[in-house]
Amino acid sequence: MRLDRPRVQPTSEADWDDDTRSRLEAIAVGGGRLLNIFRTLARHPKLLKRWLVFGNHVLYGSTLPARERELVILRTGYVCGSGYEWAQHVTIGRASGLTDDEIRQLATDPAAGAWSDRDLTLLSATDQLVADKFVDDSTWAALAASWNQQQLMDIVFTVGQYTLVSMALNTFGVQIEDDTEQFPPELFRDGRFPA
Repeated sequence: MRLDRPRVQPTSEADWDDDTRSRLEAIAVGGGRLLNIFRTLARHPKLLKRWLVFGNHVLYGSTLPARERELVILRTGYVCGSGYEWAQHVTIGRASGLTDDEIRQLATDPAAGAWSDRDLTLLSATDQLVADKFVDDSTWAALAASWNQQQLMDIVFTVGQYTLVSMALNTFGVQIEDDTEQFPPELFRDGRFPA
């Protein structure tokens, strides 16, 4: 984590209007647990409402298979130095078929990992998009050999969405929930995630 406390305080139920309450209750998980990202974004109800539409497309309506989507999201969170994003998506990544070994490898140089050519191309495209906001011709051609046009678009928008989210999480100081696993633990030295 870059900040050890929030710059934008998460809301409580007392802060919500009826529309925000309805929206947040609909996205609460496991017994009404509401993640800090949503409690924080509820400080701006109109932004939350509109952002959820796009975020839900990227996470639940994308044409990308879940495993590959999570490769892209976790790598984006790592490269953007977002400990919160990473921690939330480790669990989602596992549920989508990623192994703990693969998750660990996402925090290293992709070229040094044991990735398939298809996975390595996804990770290379992710790194290029975060660093340069552009995918070079050779990487684009390699992507296009495996993915259809809608999937190619979803790759770009997934990296864009999670770069945006990482910037917000980092800057607002959204804190990882106490019950969220920080895996692998060595990435969270002294509560800091590598930036």
